[in-house]
Amino acid sequence: MKKSIFIILIITLLITSCSNDKPVDPFLVKKYNIGLLTDSTTVRELDTIFKNDSIVRYVSGDEFAGSINVIEIFDKSGKKLLDLYPKEALDSTSVISNVRINDERYRTEKDISILSTFKDIKDNYRISKIDNLINTVKISINEINTAFSIDKKELPSSLRFNMDATIDAIQIPEKAKIKYFMVHW
Repeated sequence: MKKSIFIILIITLLITSCSNDKPVDPFLVKKYNIGLLTDSTTVRELDTIFKNDSIVRYVSGDEFAGSINVIEIFDKSGKKLLDLYPKEALDSTSVISNVRINDERYRTEKDISILSTFKDIKDNYRISKIDNLINTVKISINEINTAFSIDKKELPSSLRFNMDATIDAIQIPEKAKIKYFMVHW
């Protein structure tokens, strides 16, 4: 009898000590999640995940446009937090495939946010690719499924207007600020 009570006590102790009651940081950006938002989150789950925030959804009537509708998330003060891009338009069961981060509170595990600079990115991650776009330079980091955008105004004038130029990391000033960043799932 004493032996079985002791075994039950040990099992109970192990179960309670192994449980992870650590709250999820709603602003932590990882490879497969941003707070409670994951790579398998569907559009219909957004009301639960962002219950304390405002969600601005697609307005019906423009179905002929055929493009992916953007879902905007604002905090209660009206500050834009995220732009969510579902994989399929007009489908509540569609998963979120891309997230554009607009708020400085969102940070990667290595503390990179929209307040960071190119030097911060370069010092903390291996750059997978640099794309020369119309108004921005996109720095892709495959290790965290993320692309950081830097405004071309941050670049030397010789690179701002040449769409054909191949931009190397050495050409981007270390003090260049991040305009926004996107997580792709």
